[in-house]
Amino acid sequence: MRQAGRFLKEYRSLRRRHSFLTLCKTPELATQVTLLPIEKLNVDAAIIFADILLPLEPMGIDLEFTKGEGPVIHNPPRSRAEVERLKTIEAEEDLAFVMEAIKQVCRELKGRIPLIGFSGAPFTLASYLLEGGGTKNFIRTKSLMYQDPSCWHLLMERLSEAIISYLKAQVRAGAEVVQVFDSWAGALSPQDYKEFVFPHSQRVFQELSSTIPAIHFATGTSGILELMQEAGGDIIGIDWRIDLGRAWQRLGYDIGIQGNLDPAVLLGPPERIKSKVEEILHAAEGRPGHIFNLGHGVLPQTPEENVVTMVEAVHRLSGDR
Repeated sequence: MRQAGRFLKEYRSLRRRHSFLTLCKTPELATQVTLLPIEKLNVDAAIIFADILLPLEPMGIDLEFTKGEGPVIHNPPRSRAEVERLKTIEAEEDLAFVMEAIKQVCRELKGRIPLIGFSGAPFTLASYLLEGGGTKNFIRTKSLMYQDPSCWHLLMERLSEAIISYLKAQVRAGAEVVQVFDSWAGALSPQDYKEFVFPHSQRVFQELSSTIPAIHFATGTSGILELMQEAGGDIIGIDWRIDLGRAWQRLGYDIGIQGNLDPAVLLGPPERIKSKVEEILHAAEGRPGHIFNLGHGVLPQTPEENVVTMVEAVHRLSGDR
């Protein structure tokens, strides 16, 4: 989940020598990081090393990743005129380094396991853009939604167009599955999700529907699961705050589910990890369409051997290997 290789010592060594954006924009380095979890952890799919904010740069956004603080946007739009000035992207040209990394990874994998491409969802990109980086309260984001809905929807349309271009380019480059990260959608009430987010997410998934399997990921979304499903995606991601079996009852068994271990469990002892893996697999009841995963990213302090313990437990208990 979310580039599991980022917590590995080999990745940390690369980061001491290269900035985060340099790793993203250098296909050979991005390929190396993408393959790390395959070689070290024996996971069942690769996810291209990139970042959800990369499409913002060719739209005219000044993006920086600062040490210890994460992404910083130096020119967040503060008016309708600034939203209107956001550029339309041509992903195959503007983000060619991502497409080249996908091609290189596909050559290395030789079809052994699938490669997942990804993008941020419109709401999550909008929240980063408006807040100027990460946020806990979404003050600027929700203020625009409530104070100027017309400007909000214009921004979401511009971001949706960029996301569609980006994901379709990844598919043409060789990605076999895509994941759309609406990481912060859980900050919204069902009513606000329906009015301000749903039509834009739905547009993205409709554009992808005949192209490739798509995973719809978010966290903290127990209150909007059915709306997420209606918005689109062949697989709906859930986090650890809801029982997997209960979530699948709500969604119906004709859709895939990605469900999902609390990343903090991987800080515990091996027996606890194995027990938690068994709980999730028991809740899935062996149904087709279940993807075992963490509910969010691997925590930086996670011991490598604990992730290996988890992967081995999934394989053994599910009878995969």
